[in-house]
Amino acid sequence: MTTSSSERGVSLGMPELPAPAYPDDVRARLETDAREIVARYPDSRSALLPLLHLVQSEEGHVTRTGMRFCADVLGLTTAEVTAVATFYTMYRRKASGDYQVGVCTNTLCAVMGGDAIFQELQEHLGVGNGETTDDGKVTLEHIECNAACDFAPVVMVNWEFFDNQTPASAKRMVDDLRAGRPVEPTRGAPLCTFKETARILAGFPDERPGAVEATGGAGPASLVGLRLARGETAPARVVHPRDGAPQDRDGATKDGDVHEPSPTEHLSSHDAPQDTSASDPAHPSGPAAEEGE
Repeated sequence: MTTSSSERGVSLGMPELPAPAYPDDVRARLETDAREIVARYPDSRSALLPLLHLVQSEEGHVTRTGMRFCADVLGLTTAEVTAVATFYTMYRRKASGDYQVGVCTNTLCAVMGGDAIFQELQEHLGVGNGETTDDGKVTLEHIECNAACDFAPVVMVNWEFFDNQTPASAKRMVDDLRAGRPVEPTRGAPLCTFKETARILAGFPDERPGAVEATGGAGPASLVGLRLARGETAPARVVHPRDGAPQDRDGATKDGDVHEPSPTEHLSSHDAPQDTSASDPAHPSGPAAEEGE
């Protein structure tokens, strides 16, 4: 007895059947929102990015049905829509959790403890990168720079900041998310679900009381740079790395007195480490493994 290729799970490269359409009531509602989005742009195809966020807010990820809807509304091919949806990582291609927990593993966050946080969260949640917990609450992933290096290591939940994290604080946070307990970000608006976040990213107002007023600020190192650029602080002096004596451009000391730099001359947070969880002695990041280990 032989079995067909479909029964054996073998793909012969045949094209997929057309994606199913949304139910009539859902499509009517989405079309109303889509018209509002498209009206913001002189060229309708420019509305593709927010439209993808809109369909993501419906199902929690960008489905084939969602891409077909975007193509129909904008007069594009599904291939054109798929090319965009698969390029940007903010568009999910499979079902995901109510809370997208992203651990920054770019260079600075990684060496400050981000790698340790990501490893321990994988073990704690029992999921790998891009996977979702069994209860559908949390999807874990490692992500690239969040432009919040002043607060490294940084974890984001639905794109809201959780600064200066440790493995312990990150595990408490995901436990609270799964248990439905209140979780407040360090900076930014109060948390909402990933679907609600997607609708906001599509360009619709966040109508929760106080959400729009909530905001976050830059860290001290960034603000020092801004003040220097504005001429609000004195330029830094070149200081000898050993005895602190000022140097001229050739590196020679100008006098024999030891120079004590002022706070404005400390342009790196490494010159004056802050007492934060960024350097948790209980969770060192450890040396990087050799390739292939």
